[in-house]
Amino acid sequence: MDAPVSEANIDLVSGNRCISIGHKTKVTNSILLALGKAGVKYISTRSIGFNHIDVEYAASVGITVGNVAYSPDSVADFTLMLMLMAVRDAKSIIRRTEVHDYRLNEVRGKELRDLTVGVVGTGRIGVAVLDRLRGFGCRVLAYDTLLTASADYVPLDELLQQSDIVTLHVPLNTDTYHLLDRKNIGQMKGGAYIINTGRGPLIETEALISALESGKLGGAALDVVEGEEGIFYADCRNKPLQSETLLRLEKLPNVLISPHTAYYTDHALSDTVENSIINCLQFESGK
Repeated sequence: MDAPVSEANIDLVSGNRCISIGHKTKVTNSILLALGKAGVKYISTRSIGFNHIDVEYAASVGITVGNVAYSPDSVADFTLMLMLMAVRDAKSIIRRTEVHDYRLNEVRGKELRDLTVGVVGTGRIGVAVLDRLRGFGCRVLAYDTLLTASADYVPLDELLQQSDIVTLHVPLNTDTYHLLDRKNIGQMKGGAYIINTGRGPLIETEALISALESGKLGGAALDVVEGEEGIFYADCRNKPLQSETLLRLEKLPNVLISPHTAYYTDHALSDTVENSIINCLQFESGK
C-alpha cells in the first residue's frame, strides 16, 4: 500500500507475520501495540536507522525490528558533492547567476587537497567517504569507538581541532545525540565546515546557528536537520513552514540544505526493497 502504516490501516496487515515499512513516518508505540495484537512478529524498515521506531518497546510486544543494508555509494557520493559545494561557495554562485550577477566577488573557493577532513563514524558509509577522499589528496582523520577501517584514527576533540571539514556518519542514539553540541563546536577550527548526511539531532542546532552567525564556522551543508519530520518529503510551498530553526538556517548565505535525499538513487532504492523482502523471508524461515 502507498500510505504509511498507522492505526487507521492496521487491518491491512491481518494474516501477515512480517511487514516492510519506510522511514519517513514515525511508528508510534500505540501502532506497535496494535501491530503486535494483529499478529505481526517482524518489521523490516527500509532504512539503516531505527530512530523512527522504539525497538525496545517493539520487543516488549513481541515484535523484532530489522533494518536493511544498501549501497553506501549514494550517501558517500552526495557527501562529497556537499563538501565541494560548501568549500566552493556554490550557494552564492548559483544565486548570483540566477539574477545575472556574474562577478567573482566573494566566491573564491578552496581546494580539498589543501584541507584536512575529519570523518566521524567509519561504518560502511564512512569508509566509502574515506575511500573517495583519498582520491582528492587531502589529509583525512577519522573517529569512531570501533577502529575497524584503515584510517588515521584520532580522539574526537583532536579531530575537531584539526579538521577544516567535519562530516558525520554515525547512527543516532543516546550516545550520539547532539554529538556536535556547543562545547564540541567550540573546539572546531575557525572557518571550518560541517557536513551532515546522517541524522539531524547529531548536531545541536542552536549551537550550530550561533557558530555560523558569529563567523566561527565557515559554513554547513545539511541533508538532515532537527525537526525535519513532517516537513521534509512534503510540499510546503503554499503554507507557513513550522520550523523557525530551519527558516533561520535557510536564510544563512553559507548554509546548504537538502531534504534528506542523499540516499535517494535508483540503485539504493532497489537495494532497500530487495533486502527488506529478503529480511522478511529469512525471518519466516528462521534464519
